Amino acid sequence: MKILPTDFDGQSIRRVYDEATETWWFSVVDVVQVLTQQTDYQTARKYWNKLKERLGKEGSESVTNCHRLKLPAADGKNYLTDVATAQTLLRLVQSVPSPKAEPIKLWLAKVGYERMQEMADPALSLNRARQTWQQHGRSDKWIAQRMTGQETRNKLTDYWREHDIKAGQEFAILTNIIHSEWSGVTVKEHKAVKGLSSHNLRDHMIEAELIFTALAELSTRQIAETMNATGMPENTQAAQAGGGIAKQARQQLEGKTGKPVVSGHNYLAPASVKKLKTPKP
Repeated sequence: MKILPTDFDGQSIRRVYDEATETWWFSVVDVVQVLTQQTDYQTARKYWNKLKERLGKEGSESVTNCHRLKLPAADGKNYLTDVATAQTLLRLVQSVPSPKAEPIKLWLAKVGYERMQEMADPALSLNRARQTWQQHGRSDKWIAQRMTGQETRNKLTDYWREHDIKAGQEFAILTNIIHSEWSGVTVKEHKAVKGLSSHNLRDHMIEAELIFTALAELSTRQIAETMNATGMPENTQAAQAGGGIAKQARQQLEGKTGKPVVSGHNYLAPASVKKLKTPKP
């Protein structure tokens, strides 16, 4: 996941982009703080807790659709925070009497429109990503590999959408199957090896990891296309087979070099790097 602070009328609103489910999640209390025009975060949090309790008693789906993710706070630590999609927030906004309601609805719609633009023209998304990676000091070679891998990923998810795979949980399940097959570790375990929490795993991969991830996803798509895989059971088979092809290549490379492909390296501060765990055979 990518955590990106963004501003509305000079006030920070934390948002998270989950690439596995292709969903933006916004901090509910940050939006409530804007709506209630509170300068104190804790006062806004108490307001949201009372509103959440009232809406819960009323059986509002808006509360049910909220999730909890770890977001960075003012003290630099990560805490579980209520988050919601733009669609859910638009419903919640109606429950808060505020002159800021209409502007923030337009802002949320703008964020959604930007995502729609990126879906229609993926180059926009890639250009924004390139600028971010450059700002973080990534080399041109790394950026080229990352973008190539993303293009491979996009073609796979396009296939899934067209063959009865739901964006969200089912995307995440298949992604984890592919990753576990080729690397010997789950996505969560791989992030732990690198000392990552809410960060995007792919943004911290080294050259070999990017290449083998792309090989696994390319193989999965081509196998799925060959068998015209539709629905979860058939696409699960394709994911296992595609990941297996990259696994064989990984094992052959490791046998020749004596070095593991799965790396503990990341692009965080050096103190965040954790000891490498050897992938399963």
